[in-house]
Amino acid sequence: MDPDTPPPPPQPSIFRWILGFLLVGAAWGLTTPFMRRAALNYTPPSRPSITDPRNSWAKRKILGVFWAVVDLLQRPAYAIPLLCNVTGSVWFFLLIGKAELSLTVPITNSLAFLFTVLGEWWADGKVINRDTWIGMGFVLAGIALCVQSKNS
Repeated sequence: MDPDTPPPPPQPSIFRWILGFLLVGAAWGLTTPFMRRAALNYTPPSRPSITDPRNSWAKRKILGVFWAVVDLLQRPAYAIPLLCNVTGSVWFFLLIGKAELSLTVPITNSLAFLFTVLGEWWADGKVINRDTWIGMGFVLAGIALCVQSKNS
């Protein structure tokens, strides 16, 4: 090893890895039901440019998509969960730069599923039935197996 080469930076503690995975999973999973609810409750305002027959079909479609995005982003019920969700994507990007990819992707996506179930319960009052609880247990067991296999 070259004496001028600096030593590699120390790895974060296991607590920081777990916290990072949980934050990404929560940011992705908990926000999705809230964005869905805001999108379902969205009633677009009338916009003459979208329905004007003088505009081409393509222009009407492009304007329709543009105004739908603008209108949704102006609603805090949609924009705040979206901002949290995108923040989770930034955290994920930082995680994959340091953690092993074959662990980071399945762990964060599995946790996002678990947090989505909890988010549906929180946002919509959806009952979590026995089979879903069992499935969530299997997901957690799968995460544990993935981590254990990488440590052996």
